[in-house]
Amino acid sequence: MNICVYCASSQTIHAKYIELAARVGTELARRGHTLVSGGGSVSCMGAVTAAARAAGGRTIGVIPQVLMDMEVADEESDELIVTDGMRERKGVMDARSDAFLVLPGGIGTLEELFEIWSARVLGIHDRPLVLLDPFGLYDPLKALVERMYDEGFTRPDVFDAISWTTTVEEAFAHLEGRAQPVRPSVAELGEASG
Repeated sequence: MNICVYCASSQTIHAKYIELAARVGTELARRGHTLVSGGGSVSCMGAVTAAARAAGGRTIGVIPQVLMDMEVADEESDELIVTDGMRERKGVMDARSDAFLVLPGGIGTLEELFEIWSARVLGIHDRPLVLLDPFGLYDPLKALVERMYDEGFTRPDVFDAISWTTTVEEAFAHLEGRAQPVRPSVAELGEASG
């Protein structure tokens, strides 16, 4: 599979997030998958691509011209695609991917998550969408979506469209279709945030 990994390019985050991205890259390659990434060579984006290549994996980077210097493009990619802008970048990443894995990240990562998540809920695609969050960064997001559902802003299938995972192994089980999405319960949300 071509697995798109959405993750951070910030260089001010804790090393545990970069280590997680490296573990994902290694496991992705070990399982024989190709990485599709945002084409940067720093932070989590750089760690996931470097680890995938070090483990023998193929990498496809997609980066807009405006970010070539800002994110330090991954010139080592097996294929580096330079787009005119951010919207084209996301479109190319989407078109080249069989599944999507979201790691902890900032507002850019959230934008990518919401776009691909919304498209899945609307039935525009049915490819696996997995969020890997071993450190609980997205716990408030889970609680928010649960509240949105309770208030009638989202349909029940919003929970079926994404798999929330906490380990690399669990994330790949969902990506590879060996596990089913599970809606987080209110009790689990309370335990995770408490």
